[in-house]
Amino acid sequence: MYNMDQYDGENDYMQQEDDWDRDLLLDPAWEKQQRKTFTAWCNSHLRKAGTQIENIEEDFRDGLKLMLLLEVISGERLAKPERGKMRVHKISNVNKALDFIASKGVKLVSIGAEEIVDGNAKMTLGMIWTIILRFAIQDISVEETSAKEGLLLWCQRKTAPYKNVNIQNFHISWKDGLGFCALIHRHRPELIDYGKLRKDDPMTNLNTAFDVAEKYLDIPKMLDAEDIVGTARPDEKAIMTYVSSFYHAFSGAQKCTTPPAGVTLLYFSHGSRHQMHDGTTSRCS
Repeated sequence: MYNMDQYDGENDYMQQEDDWDRDLLLDPAWEKQQRKTFTAWCNSHLRKAGTQIENIEEDFRDGLKLMLLLEVISGERLAKPERGKMRVHKISNVNKALDFIASKGVKLVSIGAEEIVDGNAKMTLGMIWTIILRFAIQDISVEETSAKEGLLLWCQRKTAPYKNVNIQNFHISWKDGLGFCALIHRHRPELIDYGKLRKDDPMTNLNTAFDVAEKYLDIPKMLDAEDIVGTARPDEKAIMTYVSSFYHAFSGAQKCTTPPAGVTLLYFSHGSRHQMHDGTTSRCS
């Protein structure tokens, strides 16, 4: 079994707020939001290797696409996967993925490879959230604040000039959609006519932001406007994951790295290895 709640050192913030809300995760509305968001986030990386997932708890069960996801987002090679179809091979592959996550300073809480192989949705969502925190949020640094606090401060700084936008958290502050629109307009003002947006029309605001981000910024649609508007308190993890994509699109570009010439990442499909489409990948931290 692995420990999933804690990071060492500077990541102790997880100890306080990320018991990953075990009870709240059972809320159907929140689970639905996490499924959609986490699936889209995974696919935004897996597409670089020419594949995707459809069902988040089913498609990671054999460990192959889970290992691939970690290779793509880290730019590193994992141990060679097992090619067999038996349960023992699947457990071995998932354990290799969990070992890799642990090697990045993450203590995984209350999860074993068996639960992922068995398709435990709650544990799978918790594992993916840990991966998102480690590879998309942990390294964010803004004015001596980091990770979640750094991302929140970045959002506050970027949206400060906009009327009717007051970002204080990663849930209700985003319900009217103006925060997303303001982030886009601040960096790409030609994409949104911000002056025509109304605070009392959240559906239009949210759909405008989601559509523009997907079409022009290569940020996949990770949230549904109906879910955000129809939920008293949108899922924090889903919002954070989506907002982190804006951070990396606008502020993380200069931090992207590409493996040196000759470094080729491989991905796994149907138990075998294949070369990635372009032979390389990039990583933004």
